[in-house]
Amino acid sequence: MHNCDHYNGERYPHMKNRKFVKQEVDAVVVGLGAAGGVLLSELAGAGFNVVGIEAGPFWNPQEDFASDELHARTLAWNDTRLSTGGDALQLGANNCGRGVGGGTVHFTGVFYRFHESDFRVRTLDGVAEDWPISYQDLEPYYAKVEKDIKVSGPKDFPWGSFHGPYPYPEREPISANSQIFRQGCEALGIRSTVAPLAILSAPFDGRPPCINRGFCNQGCLPNAKFSTLIHHIPRAIQAGAEVLSDSMVTRILVNRQGRVTGVEFNHDGKNYEQKAKIVIVSAFVIETPRLLLNSACPQYPDGLANSSGLVGKYVMPHSGHDVHGKFDQEIRLYKGTPVMAVSQDFYETDPGRGFVRGYSLNAHGSRPVAMASMLATNGGIWGKRLREIMLEWNHYARITVVGEVLPNVNNSVSLSDEKDEYGIPRAQVSFSYGENDQKLIAHGIETCNQIFEAAGGQRAFVVPDSAHLMGGCRMGHDPKESVITGFCQSHDIPNLFICDASVFVTSGGANPTETVMAIASRTAQHLIEQRGKLLSGTSRRSIH
Repeated sequence: MHNCDHYNGERYPHMKNRKFVKQEVDAVVVGLGAAGGVLLSELAGAGFNVVGIEAGPFWNPQEDFASDELHARTLAWNDTRLSTGGDALQLGANNCGRGVGGGTVHFTGVFYRFHESDFRVRTLDGVAEDWPISYQDLEPYYAKVEKDIKVSGPKDFPWGSFHGPYPYPEREPISANSQIFRQGCEALGIRSTVAPLAILSAPFDGRPPCINRGFCNQGCLPNAKFSTLIHHIPRAIQAGAEVLSDSMVTRILVNRQGRVTGVEFNHDGKNYEQKAKIVIVSAFVIETPRLLLNSACPQYPDGLANSSGLVGKYVMPHSGHDVHGKFDQEIRLYKGTPVMAVSQDFYETDPGRGFVRGYSLNAHGSRPVAMASMLATNGGIWGKRLREIMLEWNHYARITVVGEVLPNVNNSVSLSDEKDEYGIPRAQVSFSYGENDQKLIAHGIETCNQIFEAAGGQRAFVVPDSAHLMGGCRMGHDPKESVITGFCQSHDIPNLFICDASVFVTSGGANPTETVMAIASRTAQHLIEQRGKLLSGTSRRSIH
């Protein structure tokens, strides 16, 4: 289905025709990104009366996206956040979406499953915590998601438990940057392959295959790249779901019995309530804890779902350091899909390396404005040196280290003393790398430099970066040590669910979007199976 079929010539008919306040619905989903889009679609398809509320716009790709780096920044959550700590995080376009589709609108489309070990880090490595669910619990949902959106991938993916085939064949031809990466890997005996991508290699559902324009991070105009905006949300609306965009949820409402009863949101400067029997928060790693903490009330003075005191704790980015090499020949980083080759040869713990866990290596393209901006803001490269690099920027190749970061209770999201235009305290995010993280990063950077040299290039520079936020509302068996159950149900409030990347217990060493969507699909299935108990108010605790 084309993503704009429901517009009917008006920009937001779903808002203009709405009669406020609407009657109580079965469920309200707060945030319509990777998780929220899946939940809205699957619940609506199962007959739930469900409303999705999104803080940002309802994008129309043909009108709102442009092959322009500066314009694309409007797709991100650009509201002010306070970022502190020894390694303060950069927040915005690299990890936070705002609008229907969330971050899937401007992600690179890289689509990895987590490995079995990611769910058993405490058992295997003696650090972090084990998840309350296993790879096997998510395996059917990984397969379901891949089939549903037609992931393209290699015939043989040599790492983890799933080796292929993917629903659609691998993308080709791969970019020069990816070719250089694979040449260097081969020379060193490092395995590499074409990356699995949520980008079409053949037509599907009225959408064309990718033609390698390379503007994945700017919003895909042809709709060759998957997003929940163009896939799950239209399906949800067709099944009867309602979408409220440009509507900032400010509080979750609670009755005297301690159950949630709906949400309060602001649209065009006015406050409204949406009553619901079930509230599902899918607002991502910063906004989810912020909303839960801001919803404190006499029944829950420390915030909702926070009897453990862990709402906002254990926030984990991936260490996304960008390593650059310089070559005599032109590489032209801007050509082709940003990530088209990968190695996960350093993913699992190797005691000989001196640290636990590992990382993926993504051959990662770039565009000139993004590269210059990152060199100046993150790399500290200015003036003459910056000009010299950019004059020869076509000769640079880039590899991104997607490194696992271990959970630390001090890495957190909290409420600051500053307030935004809605009267909500701004989020304060504090983050510092640990010793294990630093050793892993150093190893990853050195590996990238060796790959460049093996391919005939020279070491150039490293730009520190972080992305792929996870954690903040971790799942677990013990209510004292976690926020939600393995089915994303609050330990404290039986009709409150939290389902997005904030529920991650560990960060893995791979892009997390597929795992987010698999968890959302599994949670939706649980909600459907437990529908009677949840909607009648008799549910007390999810079954682990």
